[in-house]
Amino acid sequence: MSRQRVGYRGLKALLYSTGGIFFLVGAITVGAWMAVNFFKIPVKKGQMAILIKKTGKNLTNDQEVAPDSSYKGVQREYLREATHWRNPYNYDWQVIEQTTIQQGKVGILISLAGENLGYGEFMAHVDPKKNKFIDGVLTKGIVPDVLNPGLYPINPYLFDVEIHDMVVIPAGYVGVVTNLSGPMPKNPNTLLVEKGERGVERETLQPGNQPVNPYEKRINLVDCRSQTFNLAQNKDMGFPSRDGFWVSLDGTIEFRVMPDKAAEVYVTFNDVDNGEKIDEEIIRKVIMPIARSYCRVEGSKISGRDFIDGQSRTQFEENFEKVMQMECEPLGIEVLVAKITNIVPPEKIAEPIRQRGEKIIEVEQYEKQIEQQKEEQKLAVSKQMVKRKQAMIVAEQEVVKVTTEAMREQEVAIIKANENLAVAKLKLEAAKDEAEAITSRAKAEAEVIDFNNQADAAGWKKAVEAFSGDGAEYAKYLLHKKLAPAYRKIMANTEDSPIMKIFESFAVPSKEKASPAAKVPDKK
Repeated sequence: MSRQRVGYRGLKALLYSTGGIFFLVGAITVGAWMAVNFFKIPVKKGQMAILIKKTGKNLTNDQEVAPDSSYKGVQREYLREATHWRNPYNYDWQVIEQTTIQQGKVGILISLAGENLGYGEFMAHVDPKKNKFIDGVLTKGIVPDVLNPGLYPINPYLFDVEIHDMVVIPAGYVGVVTNLSGPMPKNPNTLLVEKGERGVERETLQPGNQPVNPYEKRINLVDCRSQTFNLAQNKDMGFPSRDGFWVSLDGTIEFRVMPDKAAEVYVTFNDVDNGEKIDEEIIRKVIMPIARSYCRVEGSKISGRDFIDGQSRTQFEENFEKVMQMECEPLGIEVLVAKITNIVPPEKIAEPIRQRGEKIIEVEQYEKQIEQQKEEQKLAVSKQMVKRKQAMIVAEQEVVKVTTEAMREQEVAIIKANENLAVAKLKLEAAKDEAEAITSRAKAEAEVIDFNNQADAAGWKKAVEAFSGDGAEYAKYLLHKKLAPAYRKIMANTEDSPIMKIFESFAVPSKEKASPAAKVPDKK
């Protein structure tokens, strides 16, 4: 029984403990779900969250935004892109898109909260050390400077945003800056003020897109390109000459506003708000008065005839440009060209002078023709001289060519003769050597022959000595010796026959016959 009671109590405790665990898990789950759905503030890219506090101090009647987080109402602080957590009991929030400034545009901030401005002020006071979008703007009004193209987290309860186009300054123009706000100039008696002071600044803006706050500055365009103006455009450019004749003229003046003096020119000569018409004001107030003054003062010193033909007219035209440049440059206007294109003298004196001029022109033409013929004659002579010179050059070239060729042939002949001379010398030396060899060989052969002859002579001498020194006997002996072997038979009818006559000369008297013992040696 006791065992059953103990098991029941254990089972009951186990059930109670399991229920507690489930309750705790459920509570945690519900709490997490509530935190995710009620406390989480997801701010996506390009968005911002405006916080509105429900608890805290109440605002006064002159307060639009809570000064700090201890007050109720719209808070100055905002939330950027991220996941934030706030207690929904104390805070409410609004997730909005951030303000986008497109390319070519600027944003102008208008502060809706803060202290009121003083009398005559319209630009808000800004603390440069603080965040402009939270607590940097101290007063209501137009915030100085501009917002360039980009993405900005702007609290719509604190600021209103106006979108304006950038000021476009075309090429050839400059922008004259007029400060609509700022401190009054230190020197109020000057046309141009220093940078930042109220009034027209001396420094101008260059061509391009300029981000300008139209409530803070006004930009007027001044054309600095060259402008061309015709003096006789209004048909009133004329003056009396020294002798009382009315002379009218026409001319062209090309001018431009000097860029470094554009602000001064704008302030001095502009009578309307649109600075693009400044060229018309310059023509009316500067160009035409100076041109009329010069023509009437200097033209009245010249007679009507001189305006048709004379050095005075040329000098008048040349000085016109110099005077226009000298008078306009101090005013900030550069005169590029100032030419008098036509002068119309009185017709009463124009026709006779014109006829005289035509005759003079004809004479000048004839003189030019004569000079031209002389020049042609000189040219013909020059051409002939050139041809002659060319022929002489060709002849000289031919002489040089022939001379060069002859010298070359001479050199070749000399070289060849020298070669032949060298060969002949070599042959001579060889012939000398060969002659010496032949001489030596002939001497040797002669000596051999001499030796042989001496040997033969010695043999013959010995042989003759065998015949007692009788050479004739020895000769007969040799003849008989040579002829005897050739005879086998001799047929002769008498001893008086011709053949026997041959041997008569060899017949020796018996008393002179040599002894048989004396034998002659055989000499071949």
